[in-house]
Parts: sequence; C-alpha cells; structure tokens
Amino acid sequence: MNTLPPISPQRLRELLCTAPKAELHIHIEGSLEPELIFALSQRNGIAIPYASVDELRSAYAFSNLQSFLDIYYAGASVLITEQDFYDMAWAYLLKAQADHVIHTEIFFDPQTHTARGVAMKTVIAGLHRACTDAKTQLGVSASLILCFLRHLSEEDAFATLEDALPHRDQFIGVGLDSSELGHPPEKFARVFARCRELGLHLVAHAGEEGPPEYIWSALDVLKVERIDHGVQSTRDAALMKRLAQERIPLTVCPLSNQKLCVFPNLADHNLGRLLDAGLCATVNSDDPAYFGGYMNDNFLQTFAATGLGAQHAHTLMRNSFEASFLEPAAKRAMLDRVDAAFLG
Repeated sequence: MNTLPPISPQRLRELLCTAPKAELHIHIEGSLEPELIFALSQRNGIAIPYASVDELRSAYAFSNLQSFLDIYYAGASVLITEQDFYDMAWAYLLKAQADHVIHTEIFFDPQTHTARGVAMKTVIAGLHRACTDAKTQLGVSASLILCFLRHLSEEDAFATLEDALPHRDQFIGVGLDSSELGHPPEKFARVFARCRELGLHLVAHAGEEGPPEYIWSALDVLKVERIDHGVQSTRDAALMKRLAQERIPLTVCPLSNQKLCVFPNLADHNLGRLLDAGLCATVNSDDPAYFGGYMNDNFLQTFAATGLGAQHAHTLMRNSFEASFLEPAAKRAMLDRVDAAFLG
C-alpha cells in the first residue's frame, strides 16, 4: 500500500467525510428514524405507544442488545406496504450518498415483517426498487442481504428462505442477526449449508456480545465469508492470527458498540488494535437511527476518541471495498477512487 503524504488534522477530518467508502453492516430497519415511524404510522393507521417524535427518541436508551431489539421491533411495526419499505430504504440511501458511501450491502429482516402478515414480495420489492433507483439517481451501488433472526428456530429460517427464493435475483446473500447470546451460529448449520449450495454469499453476526467461540463457529460451521462485529476476537490470540492470515473481514460498528455498552467509552474501542494486528476491519453504522450516527458520524467520533490517524482511515476505506461482494473490476475501480482521495 502506498505511503501517504503528510495529512493535517483538518485535512483528515475532511477525508473522513468526503473520501469514498462502502458500508457493509447496515440494518435497513435500524435506519428508520422517529419522524418516518410517525409518518408511516399515520399513513397506515397503526397505533404506536408514543405521543410524539421526541417521546419516541427519548426512549432510545439501551443498556444491552436485547433492550435495543425490543424497541427496534416495535418501530418496524409501521411498515406495511411496498412503498413503506421503499421510503425507508430511500431515506437511508440519501444519507449514504451525503456521507460519500458509494457502495452499500444492506441487511433486511423479513421475519420481522412476515410474522405480521406482510408478504415477502412486498418487503423485497420495495427495498430492491430503492436500490435500483439509487444506482441511477444517486450514484450509489446497493445490494440486499437477507438476515435470519437467530432467536427464532432454524425451521423458521428454512421457511423464510423458501419464501424468498422466488425473488433470488433481488438479494445477494444471507446473514444471521438478532439476539446473539444463547443462540450460537451452529444452530443454523443446515440452513447455511443450503444457502451455500444456492450460491448465496454468507455472513453472520458473531463476537459482538458473544464469545470468540461464536466467531470460530461462524467460520468453521457456517463457513461465512465475513464476520459482522467480531470485536471479541481480541480475546483469542489464535483467532486474531487466523483472521489476519485469511483476510476475513470484520464489519465493526463503533457507535453501536458504545451505545450497547460493548465498549462504554468510545476511547477504549479496539478498532485500532484490530487494524494494527493486520485484520481487514471496516467501519459501519449498524442501526444508525437508534445509535446516533450514520457513516461519517462513526468515522469522526471514533477517530476523535481513539486518536486513529490518516493511515488508519485509508486502510479502513480500502478494507470496506476489499471486503465487499462487488465484482473484481468494480472493486478495483472503487479502490482506485479511495487511493486518489488520499494520495491526490
């Protein structure tokens, strides 16, 4: 990798905001801002247990992953029509464009919606249409990754997969999210094996609140290509060595980690340790409406708190494209854009 020229703190701040980047860990339901929740609740005649936008936003006080998930699922209840899913995705994609995210791989949770009687086709069609429009209207490349909810059964995941297969051309992979503790990756070994046979990309949340063993299991049992979160890997030297040698990407979400008390103090976040150990770590926003920051907020606040420098920024943004599921030619073109921003 090229050695960077001297970059001032002010110039670094500008680059964190304006350099091209990819986002690989964004839950689209977690981008649902209180204002849009209220607008959709009124449009669809759905009652929600909050009297105002301010009251709802003030409820965003979480002590752990489960306390967040409780309100997250309540917020998603206002999503009913294809247009609702389009509007939610479009709002996120506009923010992505503003933050110079030029490629994004978006998680969605169909079980959250099909359990309420919303058809799979409604969910995927709305999200996919927004992704298609983003390419032509915003210059943002966007793909979808279907996530299985790990607190539900593997049988439910299989049923969800079968329900989604008629729309196979509209999503590129599958993931595993929701409550991590008590739901190890191997619980979903058979459905991930089936997805691998179908040629889908495979990712999984592991090592956010769960132990390093969950990361091993995601790699060896589910055979994922990317680990979502993975910050607990620093507790296992052998795992760190493997992640570095095999260039297995970690989609790290600093503000989410702080908000959910994985690292109560952002200054203590281990992103720098992951990078310095040679891991392919990336920065992402996770559930930005709930965790107080989209991509640029994550970069700016994390760098301010930890003292990471320009070389770290360059590496993180290159990593985001290296870790993506873009075709090689598109990946090279985007890496060249990152280099031009830092070396130009």
